[in-house]
Amino acid sequence: MIPYGRQNITEADISAVVEVLQSTWLTQGPGIAEFERTVAKACQASHGVAVCNATSALHIACLALGVGPGDLVWTSPNTFVASANCARYCGADVDFVDIDPATLNLCTSKLALKLKAARDAGRLPKVVIPVHFAGRSCDMQAIAALAKEYGFAIIEDASHAVGASYQGVPVGACHYSDITVFSFHPVKIITTAEGGLLTTNNTALAKRLARLRSHGIAQGPEQLVSEPAGAWEYQQVELGFNYRMTNLQAALGVSQMARLDAFIARRRQLVRQYHTLLADLPVVRPQACEASAWHLYPIRVPAERRLEVFNTLRAAGIWVQVHYIPVHTQPYYRALGFGPGDFPEAERYFSEAFSLPLFYELTDEQQLHVVNTLREALR
Repeated sequence: MIPYGRQNITEADISAVVEVLQSTWLTQGPGIAEFERTVAKACQASHGVAVCNATSALHIACLALGVGPGDLVWTSPNTFVASANCARYCGADVDFVDIDPATLNLCTSKLALKLKAARDAGRLPKVVIPVHFAGRSCDMQAIAALAKEYGFAIIEDASHAVGASYQGVPVGACHYSDITVFSFHPVKIITTAEGGLLTTNNTALAKRLARLRSHGIAQGPEQLVSEPAGAWEYQQVELGFNYRMTNLQAALGVSQMARLDAFIARRRQLVRQYHTLLADLPVVRPQACEASAWHLYPIRVPAERRLEVFNTLRAAGIWVQVHYIPVHTQPYYRALGFGPGDFPEAERYFSEAFSLPLFYELTDEQQLHVVNTLREALR
């Protein structure tokens, strides 16, 4: 079987994890801070805060920015449900902004129109969460300009975009956002088995994120509310969570980060090859973008043929996948008042799309087999 995505694990990765297993630090330990520094440096950000997964990162990002009951958070409907659920965890309301059919990211012109209407109605979002779908950055400069005009904070959901860049600067530098969130699930660009990380240039935000990931316990003397009675004392100063990454995961992450450039280079090479190999087929290829990290390679076929072609590829052992069912059409969100027809570009894309295999170890021969099988399925 050829999956749509898969991790690459080397002897160096295994050795890094074994070294931690043989140490005294299995859960919390110095490797976590090293991983945070490694990712923050690669992103040109001031701070990195590692957590157990990207969903928890999105949750505490919302909390750190003060999202709560009565607030409103906007995101893209073309994403995994976690991008919206994080606001619901905080008791906030959620709405969506339809996508640009070319980039498949949140559409900035639609965002501008929706913001104007929201201001007129007196109901502006507190936070907007642009999602860098498939590894391509949203137009963050335009979104940041709107944030300045309308007064909302920005969380970049860069779960797909480790190693991507925007305007020549790494995604995660937070030049146009308050916080950026990354995912290290095994199908992502690098993996920590499970894990996530937040970058920010705001020291106060970084300290609060670190506190929220660990039960809300004070993370230094300056955060204590009273003089400690002894060295044993810890103080919970707010309600937090157990969202910590382990030292084992961090060791794997540091080892993986050493190959980030190689991972991105191979993905971009495979994408260029896909673009060429698919040029004569009746499919819509994703828009070229050399700055993308290319977590996914989504194509579009006529909606009436999507299921047939999808099933033919899977029957041939090519495990294509659909990314994503629009969030607003999920039963939970339909119960909140959303429904089909609300965000037509996201729905149209979903009805036609599936992702072809794309990962570091995918060979040229396997890629050619995928394309040839797709060619036969489309006949």
